[in-house]
Amino acid sequence: MSYYQEWQDHLNDQSNPTATEAWFKQYYQLEKDAYTIILGAGEPVVDGVAAELASRLGFGADKVIFLGFLDGINASLKTQLDLENIGDDTPIHLDIDFSQLYWHMHEAKADWLFGLKEWNQILTPDEQKAITKSYRESKIIHHEKIGRNDPCPCGSGKKYKACCGKG
Repeated sequence: MSYYQEWQDHLNDQSNPTATEAWFKQYYQLEKDAYTIILGAGEPVVDGVAAELASRLGFGADKVIFLGFLDGINASLKTQLDLENIGDDTPIHLDIDFSQLYWHMHEAKADWLFGLKEWNQILTPDEQKAITKSYRESKIIHHEKIGRNDPCPCGSGKKYKACCGKG
């Protein structure tokens, strides 16, 4: 079984909620530590063989949690990884788009990650605010008001007031 499949199995395991909660708590701490290392270095490119990189980023021998980390960062990479085929000897090239990463951390509601002080070395406070504002605005639903004399959006060709706007 691949590390990725083991990761997926952990995500879907509901057999022991207490153990699952403890496992995720460990995952979140290791994830936070890894991002502290990456952001602290300030370099967008991190390279290494999977087993060595997992150790360097603080995951130790826990390759399943390391795969979870890679799964989380994958959408923020300039070239995404083939997660299903990563083994101990697989070369890993993380070319991180930090703006995308900051955005995705907001999307995951991971305040323990986008709140890291190390972000100040990567993005200015103004850039952080702009990304946060852009993320929040993307979640707001905007409805364009249809005027009475506008064409009806149903496509009938009638004016809105004479079609769907009755009432």
